[in-house]
Amino acid sequence: MDKMRMETADITAQNIEKIGTLFPNCITEMLDIEKSTAENKVYKKAINFELLKQMLSKEAIDSNEAYEFTWVGKKASIIEANKPIRKTLRPCKDESTNWDDTQNLYIEGDNLEVLKLLQESYLGKVKMIYIDPPYNTGNDFIYNDDFKINRNEYANKSGETDEEGNRMLKNTDSNGCFHSDWCSMIYPRLLLARNLLSDDGVIFISIDDNEQANLKKICDEVFGGENFVACLPTIMNLKGNNDEFGFAGTHEYTIVYAKNKNLLKLGEFNIDDEELDDWRIDEKGYFKQGANLKSTGINAPREKRPNLFFPIFIDADNKIYISDNNNPPFENLEVIYPITNNQEMSWRWSKEKFKKDIDDVIVSRSGTIGLYKKQRPSLGDIPSKKPKTLFYKPSYSSGNGTAEAKNLFDKKIFSNPKPLQLLIDFIQISTNKDDLILDFFAGSGTTAHAVMQLNAQDGGNRKFIMVQLPELCDETSEAYKAGYKNICEIGKERISRAGKKILEDNKDKEGIENLDTGFRVLKLDDTNMRDVYYSPSEYSQDLLSTLESNVKSDRSDLDLLFGCLLEWGLPLSLPYSCEKIGECTVHNYNDGDLIACFDEDIPESVIKEIAKKRPIRAVFRDSSFANSPSKINVAEIFKLLAPDTRVKVI
Repeated sequence: MDKMRMETADITAQNIEKIGTLFPNCITEMLDIEKSTAENKVYKKAINFELLKQMLSKEAIDSNEAYEFTWVGKKASIIEANKPIRKTLRPCKDESTNWDDTQNLYIEGDNLEVLKLLQESYLGKVKMIYIDPPYNTGNDFIYNDDFKINRNEYANKSGETDEEGNRMLKNTDSNGCFHSDWCSMIYPRLLLARNLLSDDGVIFISIDDNEQANLKKICDEVFGGENFVACLPTIMNLKGNNDEFGFAGTHEYTIVYAKNKNLLKLGEFNIDDEELDDWRIDEKGYFKQGANLKSTGINAPREKRPNLFFPIFIDADNKIYISDNNNPPFENLEVIYPITNNQEMSWRWSKEKFKKDIDDVIVSRSGTIGLYKKQRPSLGDIPSKKPKTLFYKPSYSSGNGTAEAKNLFDKKIFSNPKPLQLLIDFIQISTNKDDLILDFFAGSGTTAHAVMQLNAQDGGNRKFIMVQLPELCDETSEAYKAGYKNICEIGKERISRAGKKILEDNKDKEGIENLDTGFRVLKLDDTNMRDVYYSPSEYSQDLLSTLESNVKSDRSDLDLLFGCLLEWGLPLSLPYSCEKIGECTVHNYNDGDLIACFDEDIPESVIKEIAKKRPIRAVFRDSSFANSPSKINVAEIFKLLAPDTRVKVI
């Protein structure tokens, strides 16, 4: 029986395999320094890059002349993205909501490591990703990855200092390192996130001017410039932020990329056709019927404004004429006065105003003839089924995001959450009703809230995966005073409260009882396995014989089960059951996708009962079997009763 790796896949090794299928003659071997010992040399596959260059010589370029976007630390960030880790996700049932029934996930931990762990289970399964990463404003950067470099190292590598550490450039500051750190943070995360997108998937990234230009270049590299969809100025503050230099800032950006633009299908907004029909177009642009040009109110009667009581003449083509002497300019014209219910009133405009803006008057013949002002659109007035490149609705105001979170908690718990409607609209135009949405900078949980809200509106069954680093709350903050020690506690509580509110607000809606407002909580942690599991050759036989198990003593069967799900690439939100077979506890995940038994000393009768169920996969503890013949016997039982079952041990 094979032994499970219990570590994430080595993406570099996978890429070498892919190159090997195209150019097998370019594959060679090299000594694996990490796994080799003085007595035992271990070799691994490698690429002969010089030979590969020759194979591609026609398209090869001089790297010194190639267009590229780079920064100090880029190579290290690429290596980090591909490097395997020995981590796991531990289920936390007591912090979850509707654990047994939900298909949603909330994962606590550094998103770089979490994305690595999700590679097998969610490869190509995510339809839409939304992230709102740190904007690098100087006080929001908390992802201290191993490959970040210090200021002195940056100065040396970037050429600011010579070999002796003397500064070569005058008046330099930390700006270069500042941007390099941010680029090194976001780059590997986007590399891993792209793998999770379905072929017709799409990613939306909120950003501001601090890193928008760098992010665009990084996304061109990660997703391909040909898969750029849009850079949407997203109006968040129509009044403008007067604290900004020169111009009052009104917007952020949302950068949109497809996994494969040829396969991406963006939807439209749900807008009533009658609402669209209200708007017409003339030589000045769009307009719709606005205010009646007859005055109303206490100052409207003729005696109050005698100069605004005069006739207006209209021909059969609804063309308007104004006469200085109040006589018709020619025959066959209709005449109207500002009269309402037989009372002489006044016009809103003077004769001079009518003459000047005659093209901005609408003649309506609905019953009696009426004159109305052409209402020209303000920003966001004209509805559009197709999303526009200028993204604006009044509901996108950043103040709405703050108010929505405050209404759920009865106090300001979180700073600057994204407005709910913005996320609803992104999800609506980019997903179908059964799709999976990922947010790996989850913050207060607005994306999860939006998924549930949209599902309630259109009867969808979209699922979400939220990932958030448990960043500690400032002890002076309202959140900390309210009992929330970290952002994850806020996010989980917000999702829970939002779900209850959505159910209450829609309690009379048919089928609302089927709305999934739950989530399984998983937490990033070190591997379930002891060090000896990964390098048994480094331990003496005497020491090995004293170890009762490869598994850490604080790990439960559920921890082990979810660790196996990650390696075997099974989704983490499927149903499972436990049953007793003899004296052993047997876990059945998704009706036979995986059956696991982690008991010690599993009798042959239990092995046979498990094999009779013909699961797709089966896993046991290595220590469950006394010796090699016992393991061979297990393999023979499955070969006889369930020949297609893949059996492994941990």
